[in-house]
Amino acid sequence: MERGGTRGFLPPFAHFATQAIHAGQEPEQWSSAAVVPPISLSTTFRQQAPGQHAGYEYSRSGNPSRNCLEKAVAALDGAKYCLAYASGLAATLNITHLLKAGDTIICMDDVYGGTNRYFRKAAVKMGLNVVFVDCSNVKCLEAAITPETKLVWIETPTNPTLKIIDIQACADAVHKHKDVLLAVDNTFMSAYFQRPLSLGADICMYSATKYMNGHSDVVMGLVSVNCDDLYERLKFLQNSLGAVPSPFDCYMCNRGLKTLPIRMKQHFHNALAVARFLESDSRVEKVIFPGLPSHPQHELIKRQCTGCPGMITFYIKGSLKHAATFLKNLKVFMLAESLGGYESLAEHPAIMTHSSVPKEDREALGISDTLVRLSVGLEDEEDLLKDLDQALKAAFAECTA
Repeated sequence: MERGGTRGFLPPFAHFATQAIHAGQEPEQWSSAAVVPPISLSTTFRQQAPGQHAGYEYSRSGNPSRNCLEKAVAALDGAKYCLAYASGLAATLNITHLLKAGDTIICMDDVYGGTNRYFRKAAVKMGLNVVFVDCSNVKCLEAAITPETKLVWIETPTNPTLKIIDIQACADAVHKHKDVLLAVDNTFMSAYFQRPLSLGADICMYSATKYMNGHSDVVMGLVSVNCDDLYERLKFLQNSLGAVPSPFDCYMCNRGLKTLPIRMKQHFHNALAVARFLESDSRVEKVIFPGLPSHPQHELIKRQCTGCPGMITFYIKGSLKHAATFLKNLKVFMLAESLGGYESLAEHPAIMTHSSVPKEDREALGISDTLVRLSVGLEDEEDLLKDLDQALKAAFAECTA
């Protein structure tokens, strides 16, 4: 990546790779001076006297392995604090517990299916009100805010239609109102490509299961903040609700961070090649990739990000049968849910990740039977393009036979 930024995007965040490797990893914190932080599996810690401990007392409340990870992620997010959770949805749950019955959440209408399901079917049973709004239009967001609004939840890019939301504009609109928090799900971008807190967000959260860990072998959530009071409230909830990750998972995610800059650069490179290939293919109706000039918010993503991840959605020509046949015939891309690992994945949102979203809402959002979502991995570019080509050929050969 060039020092001045790639293809007109923001320049890379300074010292990112160095921080990914060294922040929170100081050997001096261990009596052994281990360069690689050890895994601390103990659930309890010896006290010198009643109530006098060396920073840890019980592993749910705090753990050395988790502490290393949280320090590293805070540095990468340009944040003062980070908290780790057992999953991305556990992080969402903890953030939601900042609210009380009668409060309102405004959520972007196009979000991860699990977030949609949690807000619609679980949060409302806690007495919270949830409204879904197209926050890519700031005027719609402004019109939706009421005295009861306490949390605005956005994803950018959105899942799965990859809309880009102007984080700074949303922050400006939200912060005109007292005691309203803006939370940004930064899962798709990772800390390498986007820093929501520097754009005015109060909370940056991740499903670290995806790009932040990057190896499809850990389920985890992360939340970064700068506000001291907000951190203390979330820290209390982290301990009280108990949805914390294991020390081993913290070690694994911490390890994954060390290659985050290298991985994200290659994800961007491969995704751009795949997007260009699909956009030029007559068997494809439409390609949605923010890194292409054809994306309606291409200029916006260049203003607020340092690059693009490996997420692409496209509409295959034909019908559900064409989409299903295409997916079944992929060989390098694996037909599976999730995203952000080193391996390339493909899925059908309407049937898989977003099946819990009401059908009428899916249709309004453009999550049709011909929409395919790709998570482009780190394989050789030529093998990815060859695989897509042969699967498209199979889809149209079988469906026209």
